[in-house]
Amino acid sequence: MLKVLFLFLMAGGVPVAIAMAGAALIYILWTGNLPPFVVIHRMVSGIDSFPLLAVPFFILAGNLMNNAGITNRIYNYALGLVGWLKGGLGHVNVVGSVVFAGMSGTAIADAAGLGTIEIKAMKDHGYSTEFAVGVTAASATVGPIIPPSLPFVIYGMMANVSVGALFLAGILPGLIMAGLMMVTVAYFAHKNGWGADVKFQWPRVLKALAETAVVAVWPLVLWLLITKLAFPPQATVIFGIVILFIADRVFKFQAVLPILTPVLLIGGMTTGIFTPTEGAIAACIWAMVLGFAWYRTLSWKMFVKISLDTVETTATVLFIVAAASIFGWMLTATGVTAAISQWVLGFTDKPWVFLLLANLLMLFVGCFLEPTAAITILVPILVPICQQLGIDLVHFGLVMVLNLMIGLLHPPMGMVLFVLARVAKLSVERTTIAILPWLVPLLISLMLITYVPSISLWLPKMFY
Repeated sequence: MLKVLFLFLMAGGVPVAIAMAGAALIYILWTGNLPPFVVIHRMVSGIDSFPLLAVPFFILAGNLMNNAGITNRIYNYALGLVGWLKGGLGHVNVVGSVVFAGMSGTAIADAAGLGTIEIKAMKDHGYSTEFAVGVTAASATVGPIIPPSLPFVIYGMMANVSVGALFLAGILPGLIMAGLMMVTVAYFAHKNGWGADVKFQWPRVLKALAETAVVAVWPLVLWLLITKLAFPPQATVIFGIVILFIADRVFKFQAVLPILTPVLLIGGMTTGIFTPTEGAIAACIWAMVLGFAWYRTLSWKMFVKISLDTVETTATVLFIVAAASIFGWMLTATGVTAAISQWVLGFTDKPWVFLLLANLLMLFVGCFLEPTAAITILVPILVPICQQLGIDLVHFGLVMVLNLMIGLLHPPMGMVLFVLARVAKLSVERTTIAILPWLVPLLISLMLITYVPSISLWLPKMFY
């Protein structure tokens, strides 16, 4: 009956959070087995969690980066790195999204922020609007895979999994997704006879490569100093950041400091300098230093608006989590999760078959539910089955989040689809058709990540 009530409310157009909490309340009132106050109690206890403190700070950090003029710097960096290739702006789109993913943590922010610049630039260079929208939509799905990631924080809290391990697990899958998308861009460039969009110039390319080298070498040097030479972690990191700011001023880098956001987060968590929640606060401080003091692109008036937007988004996310906590608890208390587990295990005891069925389920659910709501509903149902079948929960977290990101590209609830349709001034139907070819690299990525767990687990096993 609980499931029927939820589906009935959803079919009536009730928002998903109210549908979950309302279904639980109606069920309790109908059966009379529990006092109605249980709904409020379980909702409050559902968000009374230390890891969830990271949610508002990651949202604030992403909003600060979005409004600090960082997007133009990322675009210029990507243009220097890969703009000279055939189909150059398509490659720039993918590389820019990978970099932006290390700051925003959400696919919608990527599509709305960097996507606005990229689509306009591609149209100005003669690319079709459909191609520009398709590559932008596909590359936006990398946002929540490469750390930091809001869906990983929610999944980690719900499944009792290390958020730091999830962040590390997303790095290689995110790079593989980007590589497959760039192969797809190259295919379209070869098929349509596209050339480069900017002239190959050694100074521009070497500067972009130098920035990439700095991002790669800087954390490695700090790691060697801390782990091999026993330098004090905090003092070493502070000294390294000071050197980095000096180098940025001398060499006039485009995007080294913004790109290092995920490096600082991952490095701080793996070396024990801070927890994921403290890392979210550190990301906010980093974004404010860049916006207010270094680039001077933020004002206090903008900061007030950003803070209000953060409060609104945080309230929405946490209300969904609170509603899902009572709904998930009721599913467990009424035996629904146990019945589903028994049915699945009675149908198959092979992990690869279960992962195939889970992928199909999550792709379907992702088309109808916002990722946060989908995670909070699916985790209590699917995680117990994973535990019985011996499937690593960090690996399964990557699989779940990627499925739900693909769902953001499709109607009826695909938010990235609607954002890009508005940005590109295309109809939803034309936008959907434009995205279809890009499902190929995304689904290939999904199969690789699903059935080659070492892609996700190699880095977490090195540090955890």
